[in-house]
Amino acid sequence: MTKIFVTVVFLMSLAIASMNVVAQSETRGDLLREIETKRIELAALEKKFLAPSTEDRAAYSELLRQPDTGLIRLLPRETYGDNNYKNKKSLTIRGGGAYYSFSRLTHEYGYGSDIELQQGYLSAGFAGADFGILTKLGDLRLEEITLEHLGAHFMATYLPPGELAKALVEQRRFGGPGIIVDNELYQARVPAEIKTAYLLRSINYDTSDVLVAFRVIRKDTDGSLIIAWKLLKNFEKPVLARNMSEQ
Repeated sequence: MTKIFVTVVFLMSLAIASMNVVAQSETRGDLLREIETKRIELAALEKKFLAPSTEDRAAYSELLRQPDTGLIRLLPRETYGDNNYKNKKSLTIRGGGAYYSFSRLTHEYGYGSDIELQQGYLSAGFAGADFGILTKLGDLRLEEITLEHLGAHFMATYLPPGELAKALVEQRRFGGPGIIVDNELYQARVPAEIKTAYLLRSINYDTSDVLVAFRVIRKDTDGSLIIAWKLLKNFEKPVLARNMSEQ
């Protein structure tokens, strides 16, 4: 019995010694490289998690063969966003997959983000003097929506102000109840409705200015939305003069 005990203690000591050697041989540089590797692996997993299903892509394959089109998934910010450190479902991508930029083709928030999904609403305009204009078109196919569409005329001809004070006025104007032009309501925030098409004019100063038609295809079980879109017009990058000397 004593011999067995001594043997067990000896083996445990060897194991602990081996662990100490491994721990000592693993430098902080090794740990940093491992973190970077894990980060790359995690980003790849999140990209798959954000992607529409194979069935969705097959259903819209004809649209996706056309230039300046796409199919995206928007995650609800309240579920996957990074605004709550206790949220175990939050993703590492900035904005939690709730945002998308149609000019830079990324979900990462802060890179000319054009649209957001939160609490069942779609909204535009998120930082500084940037603002967006949304209007609901109804149950239309994207193929039916062009620059000649009645609802697109106001957005296509709208000239964003070049002065900070005026830009902030427009931001508040669309961010409130919105405005009505030719019986069409234009506002910065609209309810997200399935099988419904929308127009978006997103004005990000010093970054991008786009007019996009999109259609909410379906809502997934986790509350995320699958959205098909096409770019109608890419405007000249808007520049904001903050005082008279800059104009």
